[in-house]
Amino acid sequence: MRLDKWLWAARFFKTRTLAAKACELGRIEANHQPLRSSREIRIGDRLQIKTEGGDFEVDVLGLSEVRGPAPVAQALYRETGESREARAQLAVERRAGLHFTPAPATRPSKRDRRLIHRFRSD
Repeated sequence: MRLDKWLWAARFFKTRTLAAKACELGRIEANHQPLRSSREIRIGDRLQIKTEGGDFEVDVLGLSEVRGPAPVAQALYRETGESREARAQLAVERRAGLHFTPAPATRPSKRDRRLIHRFRSD
């Protein structure tokens, strides 16, 4: 089974196109080697997957050509304990960081928005 199809069926990415793009950018690895989207995946492979939701290290437990409900998709892989702990630690650090950079008390004025846009565009 193709890697991009499996990533889509396991619900790591919303579309196969996004899964293929992640492979192209080197965000999917096996044994610290980047994988192409056309690579055949087999049961027992260990993958390192970098997504917006975090970094996952998973063992492939099953193959599926169709995208099913989340419980079915989660049965296709098993996340390693180290990966789960690292993502939990990152979530704690992210929440703690909100205390050091609180949201502004008010919305930016029109002048402030112009300054922000000018700063971001340069």
